[in-house]
Amino acid sequence: MLSHDVRRVAGAALPLYVSMVAVSVSALVTTAALGRSGTVELAAFSVTGAVYFPALAAVTGAVRGVLPFVRPGDVEQVVRDGAWLAVFAGLLGAVAVACVPLVARGSGVEPEVVAALGAFPAFMAAGVVITGFGAMGTSVLVGLGRGKAVLRACLLVAACTAVLSPLLVGFFGLNGAGVAYCAAQSVGCAVTMSLLRGELRHGPGWKVHLGHVVELARVGLPLAGTALVKFAVLGVLAIAAARISATAAAAHNIATSLVGLAFTAAIAIGQAVVPVVSARAGGDGVRRAVAAGLVVALVALPVGCGIVVLGDVVPLFSTDPAVVAVVRGLLPLVVLVVFADGVQAVLGFGLVGLKRTTPSLVVFAVCFGVLAAVALGTRDLTGLWVALVVADVAIGVGQGTAFLLAVRLRRTAR
Repeated sequence: MLSHDVRRVAGAALPLYVSMVAVSVSALVTTAALGRSGTVELAAFSVTGAVYFPALAAVTGAVRGVLPFVRPGDVEQVVRDGAWLAVFAGLLGAVAVACVPLVARGSGVEPEVVAALGAFPAFMAAGVVITGFGAMGTSVLVGLGRGKAVLRACLLVAACTAVLSPLLVGFFGLNGAGVAYCAAQSVGCAVTMSLLRGELRHGPGWKVHLGHVVELARVGLPLAGTALVKFAVLGVLAIAAARISATAAAAHNIATSLVGLAFTAAIAIGQAVVPVVSARAGGDGVRRAVAAGLVVALVALPVGCGIVVLGDVVPLFSTDPAVVAVVRGLLPLVVLVVFADGVQAVLGFGLVGLKRTTPSLVVFAVCFGVLAAVALGTRDLTGLWVALVVADVAIGVGQGTAFLLAVRLRRTAR
């Protein structure tokens, strides 16, 4: 029944959502500590983040491909080959992050900011590999319905970050933030692997089964590509806003942050949907699982939007009256983006459960490609956000159509 699936998805999504919020809040502690350390250090952190965050999103997207393959009582093969996928994807992401000083010099970043980078990109590159490995373990735990175990690991990561970052930044500056990040992620990864070991009947071994790694990659790599497309086009939108005015750029950045704050719930709900979808053979059961995810999202997302709109949180992000006024004017569009993005995310995770992730990449590439072209010709911030709403709605329609076709193809194949 739909009500049973709604309770199941909501129960699984809640600890995942709390985990994401805890990690996000702890990251703000690092930013605040660097802000007090100095403007140059904070700028160097931002330069590294411009490469690090897309790289990390691609790596975690790739290892998320293990989710639909998880079966209770038989996870050894998924853990073994998922670990190799995490290593391969993590090393590629690490190389990209390690090249930040070269990219910064070639992009004309101020010499004092480049000099302030120090060993920080190297620490963050190591962190990408560690985080990718831990994300693989987290995905397996999610697939097994062990959301509370994920919550424990993430709360530990958040606590380590919140304690170590201010302490080490105070002694070692930006490099201290890198050490704190690696230490926190290492602890989280170790705890995740320890919790995962309890689900194994025997050791997974380390022999590479290339065919199965490729099978996992066929699901995971399109997710990585989708993340990169989204980051790239959101970067284009930021540039388009900056071309309008400094006020528009600041307002756009705040509005984007507000979307992320409210949208996080949809990612948690989508991940909770995947194990339910992948475990079902019948088309009706699959559609009901995704419908349950949409119901939970349509209940949860208004809560986040209500906090953003009614809580008057905008002044927390800026004291400039002009910026605050622009952001408040964008709030109706922010709400529409949150809902459209949330719906398409749940539908996209439904495709993950069916192991059909390439359609999501195609839909994102087409819709966000058009959005990028429109954005570069827009000279009005409101028009920019209207275009974003239209693109997200189009993605939702595309994801929904692809999901229904995938369900029909699956039923025909059976």
